[in-house]
Amino acid sequence: MGPLYNGTTCGTIKEGQNCITHGRPDLGYLYWRWQPSQCNLPRFDPKTFFNLLSNKHIAFVGDSMARNQLESLLCMLATASYPNLVYKNGEDNKFRRWHFASHNITVSVYWSPFLVKGVEKSKTGPDHNELYVDVVDERWGSDLEHIDMVVLSIGHWFLHPAVYYERGSVLGCHYCPGLNHTEIGFYDVMRKAIKTALKAIIERKSTDGNGIDVFLTSFSPSHFEGEWDKAGACPKTKPYEEGEKMVEGMDADMRSIAIEEMEAAKVNAKQFKGLRLETLDVTKLSLMRPDGHPGPYMYPFPFANGVQ
Repeated sequence: MGPLYNGTTCGTIKEGQNCITHGRPDLGYLYWRWQPSQCNLPRFDPKTFFNLLSNKHIAFVGDSMARNQLESLLCMLATASYPNLVYKNGEDNKFRRWHFASHNITVSVYWSPFLVKGVEKSKTGPDHNELYVDVVDERWGSDLEHIDMVVLSIGHWFLHPAVYYERGSVLGCHYCPGLNHTEIGFYDVMRKAIKTALKAIIERKSTDGNGIDVFLTSFSPSHFEGEWDKAGACPKTKPYEEGEKMVEGMDADMRSIAIEEMEAAKVNAKQFKGLRLETLDVTKLSLMRPDGHPGPYMYPFPFANGVQ
């Protein structure tokens, strides 16, 4: 039937991701449909969503995956009820909140690419990220008492150069030549970050008595081939066939960390009522979509004057 929305009908799509208005000629991707192997996935129905989430606050917390999930959800919901933007803060709208008055539903997004406290590299500051792996990011952690459902997503930002701190002292670093720190890679650090985030949620929500649904989105592999910001990137216009691409290497390792930490947290949360924890396993279905990145269509009509 095609999607509930596209780039010309939804106002919350970021300009650099709006392939249609930037002249992408193929529109087949609008008609791909996920079919899980063990159940029938019904078409998304905004009215059902509104009924299920009435008087609730759902928050998307993490990196650009969290933001993309939020923006897609808003586009689908806006076909049935208009969302009012009630809060925005931070450059590039990194912290935003909408309210659907019809059902008293609040939808928020919190930029937190590590889930834990972090200082992102900048032109004026250090040229590497700094992470405090045992301290939750209070930009979202401090709002937990008002959140009924939270969707977490991290991954790609752990690939960047970084220095890690634990209990106030340097734990090590990832790709930091010139600094006198031990190179420890990022796998264990990402594990610690997930552990810290889930522990904070369980501890805080078990004491306030309101309960919470927690979803951890597994690692999403890249949606492109070649250099992501070059003209030849993302040449594919169809998903891979089953068996053509396998989850392996770093993608598989990152996925395993998320699933293992969520399973451990589930055991921890069992002693409390109203806490539901699940992994939203998107690794394979993300891998199957090499056509899911704007590529050159991040910019308006990139081939209008030939290949730039």
